[in-house]
Amino acid sequence: MGRQLEKLTPPLIDFIQNQKIFFVATAMEEGSVNVSPKGLDSLRVINESQVIWLNLTGSGNETAIHLKNKNRITLMFCAFEGDPIILRLYGKAKSYQKGTDFWENSISLFPSIPGSRQLVDLSIEKVQISCGMGVPLMEYKEQRQSLIDWAENQGDEGLRKYWEKKNTTSIDGYPDTFE
Repeated sequence: MGRQLEKLTPPLIDFIQNQKIFFVATAMEEGSVNVSPKGLDSLRVINESQVIWLNLTGSGNETAIHLKNKNRITLMFCAFEGDPIILRLYGKAKSYQKGTDFWENSISLFPSIPGSRQLVDLSIEKVQISCGMGVPLMEYKEQRQSLIDWAENQGDEGLRKYWEKKNTTSIDGYPDTFE
C-alpha cells in the first residue's frame, strides 16, 4: 500500500495545496516528541523538494527549539475527503525569525496573519505515501478565527511579552534564545 519517493510530484503538490490542516512533528535526541496541528493559510510548496510554512504564535515554541538542536522534521497530511491518502514529508528544516534575510525574502508568500512568529524552511529528503483507509471522512466547515482575534488583541507588545513568558523554553526545559 505504501511507497516512498525522493521528491513531491505534481499530483502530491496539488493534494497538499488542497488540505486545510497538516501536522508537524519534531524531537530532540532526548525528551518529548512534539506533534502540532497547523492550519490557516500558512503553507507554501516552493518546489518538489522544498516547503515553507508560517509558524504562528502558540502555547509553546517546540518546533523552533527542537530545530535549533536537531533539525529533523516530519510533516503529515491526511485526506479527510476524497481518496484515502496519508502523505508524510521527511527532512531537515530551519526556523527563521522576523528580521532575518530569509524572513524578509519569503514573508510575501503569505497573507499578513497576526501572531506570525517564524518561517520554517523544510528541505524534503523523503516522501512517503500510504493509504488513509482508516482516516474518517469529515466535512470541512470553516477556519477558526480565534487565534487571529487573540493575536490582534495582544498587539505587537503583548505578543512580545507572551513569547518571553510562554515561548522561551520547551516542555522539557530546553531554552530558546530567539536568535
